[in-house]
Parts: sequence; C-alpha cells; structure tokens
Amino acid sequence: MTPLSRVIGWFVLHPVATTLLAVAVVLAGLLGLRLLPVAPLPQVDYPAINVRASLPGASPESMAANVATPLERALGTLPGLTRIDSASTQGSTQVELQFELGVDVDSAAREVQAAINASRAQLPSGMPGMPQYHKVNPSQAPILALALSSDSLSPGQVYDVASTVIAQKLAQIPGVGEVQVGGSSLPAVRVSLDPNALNQYRIALDDVAAAIRNANALKPLGSVASGSQQWQLDATLQLRTAAEYRDLIVALRDGRPVFLRDVATVGEGVEDRYASGFHNERPAVLVIVSRQPDANIIETVDAITAQMDTLQALLPASVEMHLVMDRSPVIRATLREAELTLVLAIALVVLVVLGFLGHWRAALIPSAAIPVSLLGALAVIALLGFSLNTLSLMALIVAAVLVVDDAIVVLENIARHRELGASPLQAALKGAGEVGATLLSMNIALAIVFVSILFLDDFVERLFREFSLTLVAAMGVSLLVSLSLTPMLCARLLGAPRSTPGSRLQRAGKTLFERLRDAYVHSLARVLRRLTIPLLLFVTVIGLNVWLFQQVPKGIVPKQDTAQLRGFARGDDGLSFQVMQPKIDAYRKLLLADPAISDIIGYVGGRNGVNNAFIMIKMKPLSERRVSSQQVIDRLRANLPKIPGGGLFLWVDQDIKLEGGGDSGQYEFQLLSADLQPLREWAPKVSEALRALPELVDVESQGDQGMRQVVLDIDRDAAARLGVDMRMIASVLNNAFSQRQVATLYDTLNQYRVVMELDPRYTQDPTTLEQIHVIGRDGQRLPLSAVASWRYGMAPDRIYHSQQFASIWIEFALAPGVSLDQAVQAIDRAMAGIMLPTHVQARLSGEAGGLEQLRGRQLWLVLGAMLAVYLVLGILYESAVLPLAILSTLPSAGVGALLALMAFGNELNLISLLGLFLLVGVVMKNTILIIDFALSAERGRGLSPHDAIMDAARLRFRPILMTSVAALLGCLPLMLATGEGWEMRQPLGIAIVGGLLVSQWLTLYTTPAIYLALAKLRRPT
Repeated sequence: MTPLSRVIGWFVLHPVATTLLAVAVVLAGLLGLRLLPVAPLPQVDYPAINVRASLPGASPESMAANVATPLERALGTLPGLTRIDSASTQGSTQVELQFELGVDVDSAAREVQAAINASRAQLPSGMPGMPQYHKVNPSQAPILALALSSDSLSPGQVYDVASTVIAQKLAQIPGVGEVQVGGSSLPAVRVSLDPNALNQYRIALDDVAAAIRNANALKPLGSVASGSQQWQLDATLQLRTAAEYRDLIVALRDGRPVFLRDVATVGEGVEDRYASGFHNERPAVLVIVSRQPDANIIETVDAITAQMDTLQALLPASVEMHLVMDRSPVIRATLREAELTLVLAIALVVLVVLGFLGHWRAALIPSAAIPVSLLGALAVIALLGFSLNTLSLMALIVAAVLVVDDAIVVLENIARHRELGASPLQAALKGAGEVGATLLSMNIALAIVFVSILFLDDFVERLFREFSLTLVAAMGVSLLVSLSLTPMLCARLLGAPRSTPGSRLQRAGKTLFERLRDAYVHSLARVLRRLTIPLLLFVTVIGLNVWLFQQVPKGIVPKQDTAQLRGFARGDDGLSFQVMQPKIDAYRKLLLADPAISDIIGYVGGRNGVNNAFIMIKMKPLSERRVSSQQVIDRLRANLPKIPGGGLFLWVDQDIKLEGGGDSGQYEFQLLSADLQPLREWAPKVSEALRALPELVDVESQGDQGMRQVVLDIDRDAAARLGVDMRMIASVLNNAFSQRQVATLYDTLNQYRVVMELDPRYTQDPTTLEQIHVIGRDGQRLPLSAVASWRYGMAPDRIYHSQQFASIWIEFALAPGVSLDQAVQAIDRAMAGIMLPTHVQARLSGEAGGLEQLRGRQLWLVLGAMLAVYLVLGILYESAVLPLAILSTLPSAGVGALLALMAFGNELNLISLLGLFLLVGVVMKNTILIIDFALSAERGRGLSPHDAIMDAARLRFRPILMTSVAALLGCLPLMLATGEGWEMRQPLGIAIVGGLLVSQWLTLYTTPAIYLALAKLRRPT
C-alpha cells in the first residue's frame, strides 16, 4: 500500500474527523467571504504621481519651456521611473510620472518632492506657488462625482465652499485619493483696467500693480506692556473687499489723488474667468473623487455616501449637492450577475452527475465537494488579501467544474468496484487509491499552468494573479476533498448496485451509454489499426492552430459597459471661451436628448484650455436602456457633425486603462522629436492618412494647432535707444492680458487673490496693443509700437512632452465591428506609405501600444505554460516521452477555442487567453486518466501497449464523458452571459466551450494513437 493510499484509508476509516475537518473548512470559507472586500477587477495599481504647476497668463509654449522642462529634468532622474509625460496649456503644466510595478509610491512621492524643491531655482519667479504633486492611479477612472449648484450664490462662492470644506472633508475619508474641484475658481477681487483712463492720467500698469501690492501687509506687529497689562498690536493693514480697493490711491496727479476706481472697474469675481461647469442644464461646481491606489472602490464609495448628510449640513442652505456619478451600482450589479452565473454553473454540474449516476445519493457526493472546495478557496484568498471581483468569481465558476471533475473521477472508480462486487469500504479504499496518484498528477499539472503566470512580473501578472491563485487554491482544496471527504462519503452513502432494472428513463440512459461506449471502442480499434490517419490529423490540427492564431482578431482586455462615458470637446482653432460656451450648450442638449443618458456633468476651460471641455456622462442601467454604451456612442456620433465649429469625442470609461497621455480617446498614436517644429509639419500629414482609414473614427490630433497667436517682434535697437528693457515689456503685457494675481488676501479658512488685467472689453481685439504704453528713460511714456511690431499666427493650444521629447498625440476610436488588432494593422500599412524623417519617431501608445507588446507574447505565454507542464509531468512520470502524449491533446483544444472566438466575433484577448490556459488543464485531466490506467495495465497486468490503451479507453470512457459534459454545461452560463459585466465573462466561456467541443471527441482518438506511436520510444520499465 502506497503512502497516499494509507492517507486515504485514514480519512475513510475516521468519518467523524473527516466530517469535522470539512465543516471547519466551510466555516473558514464563510468567515473569509464576510471579510473579502468587493471590487470590479483586481487592483492593477501603477505607481504613478502627477505634478501640477501654474503660472496664470503664460502661453503653452512658455509653460513648456520654463516650467515643464525644468521639472522634467529634475524628475527624470528618479529611480524606477518608466515614463514621464507632460502637458502644458495656457497657465498650467501637468507632469505625469509612472514608475515600475513594485515601486513603493510613498517613497517615490518623497523623492518627487525633493526633486521639485531642487528645481525651484530654475522655475519662474512669478509662479503663485510651488508645484504640487498627487499620487494617482492612471489605470483607474474616478469613482464618484458630486455637483454643487446654487441659485443665489455665485459659482466662485460655491467653488470656495467646495474646495475649502467639501474637498477637505472628502480627503479625510479612508480610501479617498485625489479630490479635484472644477467648474469655476476661487473668489477674487478683479481689477479691470481702462487703458484710456490710464493714458489720460499717465499711469503705468506696473504702477497700478505696485499700488495694489503695497496696499496689503501681513507682518507681526508685536505687543506693548504697561505694568501688569499687555496689549497685542493689530492694524488694518489689509484690504479685503472690492469696495475697499475702489478707494485705493494709485497715483497723485497735480496734487490730487487718483483712485483705483478712476482707472479701473473693481468688483467681486473669480480668479479665472475662463472656467465654468455644469450639471445637466444648470451651472455647477464639480467635485471628482479618485481612490487611493490600495483602496477598495466599494468600501470607499460607501464611506463617502455615509457622510453625504454631514457634508450637506456643512454647506450654505442655498447650495444643493447631488451625487451624480457613482461607480458602485454597476460594480455591484456586475458581481451579482457573476454570482448568479456561479450558482447556475453549479446547478448544471450537479444535474449532469445526477443524470449519469441515476441516484440522488450518488449525486450528493460530488455535489458536497463543490461548496467545501469553493469555500476553502475563499478562505485562502481572504488570507492572501485578495478581493471578491469579476475575475475571482470567474475563477470560482471554472473551479466548480474542475472540482466536480476530481470528485467524479473518484466516485466513478469506486462505483465501478461496487459494480464488480466489492463492499462499500473495500470499494472506497481501492477505488480512491487507484486514482489518487492520477488526481495528484492532474492537479499539479494544472496548477503549474497558472502558477507560471505569476512569473511574468508585469501588467498581465498583476491582472491575473487573483484569478490564478484562486483557481490554484480551489484545486488544492479539491484534491484534499477528493482524497478524504469524497471516498468517506462513498463508503457511507453509495448503495449497492441495483438488482432491478430501474425506471424506463434510467434503462434508456444506461442502454444509450453502453451503445456509445461500444461504438467508441469499436471505432477506436479501427483507427488504431491505421495509425497514419490520426497522426496526420494531429499534424493538420497543429498547422490549423498556427493559421487560426494569425487570423483571429486580437485585443488586450474586453471593453466593459461601465454605464459611464467620458467626452472631450474641442473647439476649432482659435475659438474663444465666449464662443465655446454655446457649442457646449448644444452638445449638452444633444446628449440629454438621448433616452439612454440620465445625467451629464462637465467643465469648460480651466486647465483644459479656453476652447476645450471635459464631460462625464452617466448612463441609465443596462436593463432600462437595452443597448450597450458603445451603441449609444455610435448613434450620438452620427449627429455630432450637425454642430459646427468643433468636435466631441466620446468613449466608455474602463476599470482598466493602460498608459496614455491624450485627452479624447482610448487609443493613441504618438509622434516624437527633439524639436516641436518638425512635429507640426508632419502631424497633419499623419492625421490625414489615419482619417482616410475606414477602420478608424474620431481621429484627432492633439498638440499641433489650436490657438491663434499675436507675435510681438521687439526692435531691440529702438528699445535700447529709448531705455526700455525686455523685462519692462514682459511685465506690462503680463499686467494687461494674463489675469495676473498681484496680491493675496488672507482669510481664516483660505487665501484669495487680487486679479488685475485690462477690462475684457479691450482684450477681445489685438488692436488694444496700440493703447499699451511702456516706460522709457527718465520715466517717459512710450507707446508699445515704438519698440515692437506685431503679426498674427497660429500656435498649439497645448504642448506635450514624452520622455523629455516634444510630442504630438493623434488619438482615434475604432469603427463599429473593427478590432484593435485590425486597426493597428491598418495603421502600420498607412505609416509604411509615409516616409517620416529620421528625427521624427512614431509609436503606438496606450492600449494600442500595449497590444503591440502583447501580440508577440500571447503565443509565447501558451508555449511557456506547455513547457512548464511538460517538465513537471516528465518528473512525475520519470519519462521524457509520456508527457508528449499528454500534451498532444492541446492543439485540438486550441483549434476549437479559436474557431469559437471567430464564430462569435470575439477577440483573442487576455480573458480568452485564460480560457486557453484552462483548456490546457481540463483537456489534460482526461488524457491523464487514460494514460495512467494504460500504464498501470502495462506494468501491473503485463498487457501490451495496444491492449493497455484499449482497456484504459473503455474503462475511462464514462468518467471522461461525465467530466466533459459537466465542463461544457458548467461553462455554458459563461458563454451565454448577459446582464452587467457580460463582456468579461463571455470570452472565457466561448474559449472553453469551443475548445472542449472539438478536443474532447478528437482526443479520444488521437491520444491513444500518439500513445502507441510513442510506445517504442519509452524507456523499458
């Protein structure tokens, strides 16, 4: 008796201990289920940090050269940095840093702060503050958005409450990461200067700025003491309201004071008048919340919603706060659908067992193994700190099939011994002992397939770690259950063979099975007499695999329907903020008119640029709209050209998003060069070539054009002769046109600015430059035209850098019915016809770039798993030849899976690739069943390889048929998945069902044939 048989015997002979052990596993699993957090997908957290800097009024080119470049030089040397991108718009720069997987983001943040501090000397002195950083996760969408509106308070006042109170309170909630407030800006005292009045009083812009700046002082004044009394000194050194600033004296002319009100309109306003927000039809300030990299979405959202009443109580009575975007309902619905699929799969598997064995007591045995094994797996993944998500639930669905396979193998062999006349105890001991080693081999081989994924150390490993380990945990518990609980239950519950024929249905089923078995054995004998035919078929299947792999469309992850869209609206080149607003109103009406849309929020201007807008769209639940989010986008896209003067680009938010630097789509094509000028020359040519491709829609170039520009050519000779220096010119222009923040007002809860510029009436026409004066030698006032001339041109409304090179993003979406792989191939063909110069580089980025990297790895992932299985099986069987017979079943499974994916119009992506990995295990299990019995017959009974494989095929036909049907029906709910989250479940089911349908009948013939063909190569034993 082998050690394994002795272990099995102990469990069979100790039913109370075995039962209590199973109960302990169930209780541990139930406890783990309560502790498991809920998430849409496993957390694939890129260590990433965003750095933001502002310089109001600065052009994108100035921000790129003077702010982005110094920051990039300082940040680009950080250890573990894999990507550094920046985007500079008018007055704003954002630098995105992404680090290697495994880098501690907190340590990286400290190094980022140190690099920012080191760059301080290279940054412009006029910046209102030092650049700020935030830890982010670029692969995740915002989890929640609030909209604040008021009929009585101004947008600036609402923004003040939102940023000072709401954002601060939200940031204190566990799990909350970055909190962005948009749709307006902080309240400010706005000074709108009249150039005619300034010229009349002969007052320079710098003089007004200096007067405003000197009107405020925040200095410690000390105290005075007299005897036992002490007084703290205080003084009204600060002006606080627009009314107080109106009476500020800015100059003396002819002995009379000139007040600020004489040369300017002074009023209450906001820091940035080129920013607005909306919620449906109302103006609104938006609060957009992202989670921390290690936080759970559901728990974080629940913590926020629990505080909603408290947050509302902190707001003024006239401010309404609405929870507009919330990711949790869709996530919960997706998990409910996955749980329903799991229950349905288990029910179908139990019915299969009942149908084959014909007795409820027999069906109860493998049915008991399913909950014990799955709950045991839940206990393990809870200890590992995983979450209950779509992928882990999919792993449990597949595990239910694999678990019942193990139980069926044990049960069927014990039942066979009972039919041969053995007692219940003898049948349990002998039947389980015969297949114990086989089960061990099957589960180790399958575990190796998924453990091999853990060695990738990249995005794929992070995404599928929980799936793999959940499956491995379930298989480990299943193996223990099959060698302990299952034989013990068989010894107690499995009745004696029926002495009566049974019901008519049972007799018919038995007759049908015997006929199928006899037909199979007869046909197998004929096939084995002509080994050339199955071997040629095997070679043909291998070749068909190669061809199908080249033909099947490929992707990375299926596109989810998250019920949330995002949009980026861009006005035509040079469109002003005032003209952009009506276009956004037109887009809002178009979106709200769609019956599938429930809410929209967004903001115009701000960091996006004056002619750009960011929009978030909330869809109605899938059960109400009856169409997918992508179908909604397709029908909206047909009406968008009716709104001239710009474009609105829409895409579906995803739980997983690969790196990318663009704004208006999921897929990016990038041009890079050391200089921006050649990019401006070649980007339109590349854009036109891509727009001509029928596979692409919404092709949009970011960073080449977009803003009209007035270029001042300084006559340096004249300036030197008249005593006007360059700093004087820059300062005057900055004061006039940049919404310059010239002073700070200190309040109890916040700091506010005094913003100075020319009256908006004078900033709408470049001819205002004729009224601008500079100060020359001896205080002489000179018109700007005395030292400069100006001309008109175009400039980018934003400038991108990537890896410290100038870059332009060309973004695109896929035409209906087109896969990402087909689009990438079309782009490659188009680019082959464009002869880019050597100093201009082109590459795919984001998900399209990820596909380029993954496309060459998909086949190697499968081959690597097969090699790992071969090595393990070779060690287990002490043979270099037998593993080849086992692995010979895999090509037919690949053909079935690829054909099924193509028939259903699915891509070969990472989810369907998981199906191929699972097929490796499922198909191998049946092959190992046959080969193990054949080897035992050869070695134990002295049969020839031919007789041994024939006997094994006959004996193992019933369990193979049972496990195959159970696997097919168990995975059928995945293939036919509907409801929320079906996009992630369906590809897995299609791949498994398609592979099983082809492989399970084909390998019944090819495996014995290859076993015989390899018999002569095996080492004699």
